[in-house]
Amino acid sequence: MQHFTNLINLASARLGAAALAANDEFFAPKDNLIKPEPPVFIADRYTDRGKWMDGWETRRRRTPGHDWCIVKLGLAGVIRSIVVDTSFFRGNYPSHCSLDACGVPDGTSVADLTDGPTVWHPILAQSELRGDAENTLTIDDARRFTHVRLNIYPDGGVARLRVLGDALPDWTRVLAHSSDIDLASVANGAHVVDTSDRFFGEPANMLMPYPAAHMGDGWETRRRRGPGHDWSVVHLGIEGAIHRLEIATTHFKGNYPESCSVESSVVHDVRGGVSADSSTVRAHWSAALPRTPLQPDAVHVFDQAAIAHGLSATHVRLNIFPDGGISRFRVLGAPTPGARRAAVLHVVNAMDEPEVRATLANFLGAPAWIDRMARARPFRSAQEVFSASDREASALGREDWLEAFRHHPRLGERAAERAQSETASGWSTREQAGVHGAADADVAALAEANREYERRFGHVFITCASGKSAGAMLAELRGRLSNDPATERETAAAEQRKITRLRWEQVLG
Repeated sequence: MQHFTNLINLASARLGAAALAANDEFFAPKDNLIKPEPPVFIADRYTDRGKWMDGWETRRRRTPGHDWCIVKLGLAGVIRSIVVDTSFFRGNYPSHCSLDACGVPDGTSVADLTDGPTVWHPILAQSELRGDAENTLTIDDARRFTHVRLNIYPDGGVARLRVLGDALPDWTRVLAHSSDIDLASVANGAHVVDTSDRFFGEPANMLMPYPAAHMGDGWETRRRRGPGHDWSVVHLGIEGAIHRLEIATTHFKGNYPESCSVESSVVHDVRGGVSADSSTVRAHWSAALPRTPLQPDAVHVFDQAAIAHGLSATHVRLNIFPDGGISRFRVLGAPTPGARRAAVLHVVNAMDEPEVRATLANFLGAPAWIDRMARARPFRSAQEVFSASDREASALGREDWLEAFRHHPRLGERAAERAQSETASGWSTREQAGVHGAADADVAALAEANREYERRFGHVFITCASGKSAGAMLAELRGRLSNDPATERETAAAEQRKITRLRWEQVLG
C-alpha cells in the first residue's frame, strides 16, 4: 500500500466539516471546497458575476495581500497531507498556497477565529500550485487540530480541499461513559489497512458514522469469476473486547454477498498511523464470527451469543463470499484498560493549547491548575497524570479554589455558576445520582441546607458525591456547617481533589 492511501478526509462535509469564513468568495462560494463529490465543469453555465465554477473563487486582487478560507474539520485529528484540487481552474488558479491550523474547543466563535485571540500555527509553508490538477502536499506535525485556514496567493480558485489524516477523537469525552463504543468507526480513529478489491466502492465507506445513502456509499467488489473470496482488514480505532457485530447490506439487493465471516487479531504496530501496509497484520487470526449467510438490503446483528467469547482485537478482517457489497460494518465493544490509558495520554498530549485547557477544566476548574497541567505535558503514564494533578492542586490558593468550586452545580441541580461542557455536566449528573433519585422531602431538605451553607461560606457545597445517598450528603453538609471558613475551604478543596482523581480514573482506567 502506498503512503497516504487510506487516510481519512477530515474536511469532508459528510463528516460535519464546514467552511466557516473567507475574506472573499466573489465568483464561487467557499462551501464548494468541502463537497464530497468530484468537481465538475459546465462549459455554458454563467452567473451574473461571471463563469460558474465548482469551487471557491475570489475576485482578481488589485492590492497587496492574499485570500483565505477557514474550515472546521468534520473530525479533529492529526493532519498528514492535503490535496489542493484546482480542477478546471486553468487561467485563474492561485500560484501558491499555505496552510495554518489550530485546535480549539467546541463553541469557539467565528469572530474568535478571524479577529480574536486564536493562535494559528503554520503547518505548510507557501508552496507552488499547478492549475487544473490535484496538488498533494505533505504535512509533518503530530498535533491534533480542529480547524484549518487555507491561504491562497494572491487570489484565484480552488475546486476542492482534502485534509487527509488520522482521526483522533477526544478520548476524555468518549471514555467518560461506560457504554460500548464502535471500535470500527472512523470517528473513533479506525481505518482500512488493506482490501482484496475496491472496484465499485471504497471499503472505508463501511466505517463511516452516518447511514449509507445509496449503493455507491458502501464497499463493493467486482464480480469474482474464479475461486476465492474478498476481504478487508480494518485497524480498529482502539484495542477492545468485541461484544457485538453489525454487518449491513443496505441498498445491496442483487449484489450482496452470499455469506460473511469475521476474524480478529491483536497486532501492535510500532510505526503507527494509517500508512501501515498489509504486512503489519500478517499475524494469527482468530475466528470472531463463523461463516454466516447474509440477506439482501438488511442489517445483520450478531451479539455475544453468536460471536466468539473473550476476544480482544486491534484489527479485524471482514471476509465476504464470494464477492458483493457491504454498506456498513460496526464492531461494538469496550476498550481494554491499557488501550484506554494510551489513548487518553495520546490525545491530551496532542491537543493544542486552547483545547487542552478546556479539557482540563472538566477535571478541575482552577485556572492556575490548568496552566500548570498544560505545561507539564507530555505525560508518559497514568501515574504521571495523577502525580502532576495532585502536585499542582497542592499549590493552589484561596481564589483558585473558589473559582474551581464555581464549576460545580449545587447538589440536586443541573447547572453550575460557570458554564460546564457536556462531559463535565454528565459527570456531575452521574456523581449526584443519589440526589436525583431521592424522595422529594430529602431533595427539599438539601436545597434548604445548600442555601444555609452558601450564606455562611460564600461558595457551593463540595463533596465527592459518588456512591453517596441524599441522606448521607445532607448529614455531611450539616456536619460541616460548624467549621470555620478556612477549615471548610480546606475540606471542600480536599473533596474537589477526590472528584478530580475519580474523573481521571474513569477515563484512564
